[in-house]
Amino acid sequence: MKKRNVLFAIVAVLLLAPMTRADVRYEIHFPDLPGYVTLKCDLHMHTVFSDGMVWPTIRVKEAWRQGLDAIALTDHIEYRPHKDDVTGGHNRPYELAAGAARTSNLLFVKGTEITRDTPPGHFNAIFLSDVNPLDTEDFVEAVKRANQQEAFVFWNHQGWKGAERGRWLEVHTTLYENGWLHGMEVCNGDSYYPDAHRWCLQKHLTMLGNTDIHDPDLRTKSTSTDHRTITLVFAKERTAASLKEALVQGRTAVWFEDQLIGRKELLEALFPRCVQVAKPHLRSKDSVWLEIRNVSDLDLRLQRSGRLGPTELKLPARTTSLLRLKTETPREPLELSYTAANFVIAPNQGLPVTLRIAGP
Repeated sequence: MKKRNVLFAIVAVLLLAPMTRADVRYEIHFPDLPGYVTLKCDLHMHTVFSDGMVWPTIRVKEAWRQGLDAIALTDHIEYRPHKDDVTGGHNRPYELAAGAARTSNLLFVKGTEITRDTPPGHFNAIFLSDVNPLDTEDFVEAVKRANQQEAFVFWNHQGWKGAERGRWLEVHTTLYENGWLHGMEVCNGDSYYPDAHRWCLQKHLTMLGNTDIHDPDLRTKSTSTDHRTITLVFAKERTAASLKEALVQGRTAVWFEDQLIGRKELLEALFPRCVQVAKPHLRSKDSVWLEIRNVSDLDLRLQRSGRLGPTELKLPARTTSLLRLKTETPREPLELSYTAANFVIAPNQGLPVTLRIAGP
């Protein structure tokens, strides 16, 4: 009788296992800004409907598993090397993946890549209603038609063939002056483009960072040193309309390798949400001891610019660091001046920050 009960228990476990197994999502940790929610986005990805190597629904699974909130599939209009084996119109990747995105609770916007030789380069159009009208030989006309659908258009991987071929030309001025160009990829995959970064600052274009992924992504969770390049979008709420509004207004930052790249005012607002300085728990005649917590997924590197504190402070992602600070005034409030070297506000320029330590 006892053996029979054990057998029944084993059978029950085997039968129930498929029912209880769940997909696992690993969240990306960057705090919300006051009044905004931080959306983790990849708005440049490819499938077998152009030169990618996976089915559209696989991109949804990868994005959900890795903690993204919003995605766009942006297959090339002009370049479809698998067309003999994979048929369907330009809207087909979106149609195939839209249901999976809904059930995965991902914001999913329709997009495409307008592909020309560099120069003028490759451009993504997202928030489209119909990709097909963009299938035209005239490059400027294709971008114009995207804007007639109120799309958000950005210039991809500007310097991927070198600074000379990625230079700003008259055709780019035409797009810009007509209000048809809204952003640029400061980072694409494992590449950073300082010219694009400078132009975004000078011309008030939105900064983006995306994977431009073609192969399957076997990564599960993200770390500070191993993650996909993404755009952090500071939206008023978690909706497609708010995502678009934030992109148009330029409320973004780019998580690239071990850096966060963005406008100074946005990174100034984000830094104190990432770094929490506790009140000292111990004071002596010449020292204070306190804890500093980094709640973000970025390993932070701080370089002293003032007189107090260690020359360098390294705050690993999602950890608490114990700091002993030698000072002649341990009973007074203190301010430590640093530069957050990998909170990048311009090419080769970190964000000035102040760590404030409370008095008794």
